[in-house]
Amino acid sequence: MTVYDTARRLPAIPVLRDHCRALAMLEAILSPSWESRFYSFDAHWSDVEEMASMSNGSGDEYSIVFSPLGAYVRGFAHESRMSPYVEDGPWPGVLDDVPAVFRPCVEEPAFSDEDGMPVVTACLWRQPADTAWRTGGAIEFPDAPDGDPDGAGLLFPLLTDRDADAYRAFAEDYYEVPVAPAPVHHVLALRPLTAEVVTTLNPDLTLPELADDIAAIGYPRP
Repeated sequence: MTVYDTARRLPAIPVLRDHCRALAMLEAILSPSWESRFYSFDAHWSDVEEMASMSNGSGDEYSIVFSPLGAYVRGFAHESRMSPYVEDGPWPGVLDDVPAVFRPCVEEPAFSDEDGMPVVTACLWRQPADTAWRTGGAIEFPDAPDGDPDGAGLLFPLLTDRDADAYRAFAEDYYEVPVAPAPVHHVLALRPLTAEVVTTLNPDLTLPELADDIAAIGYPRP
């Protein structure tokens, strides 16, 4: 699995945006503590941008910026041989073809270290007129025993497999709780939350307690 495989499997921008919002809402229900969440979504990242993010707490992360210009995806797998810390700079080809409209994302301080170096091992982008996701076109991937040289397989599995069972398998392993299928289907379909959906996923949480998260994520209101 590489970023090239990911590019073939990602859906169109609106579908990906909706899926990212749904993942963030499921996380908000299962993990009321924001710091413990795996997937998040900020519908108000800037005046014109939204951002989906993932952090596994072990140094692996991604950020997806949604804007009128399209979508920009930055992933970082900290143990990848393509880490910018291996050769003191992004791996050749990963960022070379990023178009000018997304260069501010490449240089975004939130996606860089304290020295201004982009923290990235995998990068994709798509503009509104594009018919497919784009990547660097001349990336020579290093050998990787796990077949995941840039970390794409580690970073993006729930973006390329958007089935409810895929999320349930992840959540039951990560949160160590049983996760019922019906409410997961409900949320992934981006239907407004109900009290039953919330309490089925988390008996210790109520729908009114999610008001701030619903607003922050931009999830459809009840």
